[in-house]
Amino acid sequence: FVWNRFSALTLVCVGYPAISLAASVHKWMKGLLTFSGERHSISEEYKVRLLAPDDWFSYWRLNCRIAGLHAYLNMEEGSLAPPKGYEMENKWTFLEVGKERNVPISPYLTTPAIVVKHRNEEGGMGIHFYKNATEGGDWIIQERIENGEWVQNHLPEGAPLSTFRVITQSRGALDVKKTNESSEGCRVEDITALSCVFRAGRKGAETDHDSILFDVDPSTGKVLGGTTNAHWYRLGLSQILPGRCPWRSKDHAITHHPDGNIPVSGSVVPDIKGMLKLVEESHWKLCPDVPLVGWDVVLSKDENLPVCLLEVNLSCNFFRGSFDKEVYLGFLEDMVGVLQGLRLGKDGKVKGKVVKKEKEV
Repeated sequence: FVWNRFSALTLVCVGYPAISLAASVHKWMKGLLTFSGERHSISEEYKVRLLAPDDWFSYWRLNCRIAGLHAYLNMEEGSLAPPKGYEMENKWTFLEVGKERNVPISPYLTTPAIVVKHRNEEGGMGIHFYKNATEGGDWIIQERIENGEWVQNHLPEGAPLSTFRVITQSRGALDVKKTNESSEGCRVEDITALSCVFRAGRKGAETDHDSILFDVDPSTGKVLGGTTNAHWYRLGLSQILPGRCPWRSKDHAITHHPDGNIPVSGSVVPDIKGMLKLVEESHWKLCPDVPLVGWDVVLSKDENLPVCLLEVNLSCNFFRGSFDKEVYLGFLEDMVGVLQGLRLGKDGKVKGKVVKKEKEV
């Protein structure tokens, strides 16, 4: 919606305050109408929404902006390529480099290509050819990974592969040049795991994008309350009508998986310390020059590979997981200071080139 400075200023000075006020009134009214005993101050909520929003979507936007600005400002002069670590966003690059550096990536097949046929269609229809990425094709061909015993015990039959989303941060990203040019530029101790969420997939879903999001205490592995964010993805103007799409979801009030009433909260994730150590080491091995990484971690049925990493997400969100805000915000404060210095430096170089050209003219 931002087409020019006028529309941008209108949204910031008029649109956003109006939306913040509507959200504050909605929360206040919800407290009154549900008879829950909760009472919310419109002014206090308005202050939070307007000046320091603390919902998961705002943190996601913050992570995206940090990633985008960091990648842009750390491009070498005359190059459009961001720091090397950002290449891990490509799923095939992640698998290739991960295998080279002894990161437990999800296994893939090396057969040059596969043919998939419909069992009934004829006449050249219902047949599909997929060239493997190992041969320069566009497709990564893998066998289906099955949930491990602990995960499966907390899911209904027909649930998809259900992963853990772990977020890590790297202080090595504060000085990209030093990190990439020196083996001492970033140590594994400079990587910190911030949060962990168990995405318990719903019955009949193909992936765990349709799931209950159970927060996990990173220090103990204890599964806390669950929540959802599916209402954020509903499309169409009809969803704004009363009763169609909730404005808010229950704040980690879910204790059982709804598809089968399976108890989840209170369980303990096996070897949580090992899982967090794995992603911290993987961040260090693959992309220490990237500030924030979201890892999809699998506890699988495969005895030869009980824990593996599906992929990385560099514009990552916490999936409503809790995290140490002092550590996270302290890191972002340092990062913003570094990025501001880089921005001013680039602006100075651009202005210097413009002045030089004007003098030559």
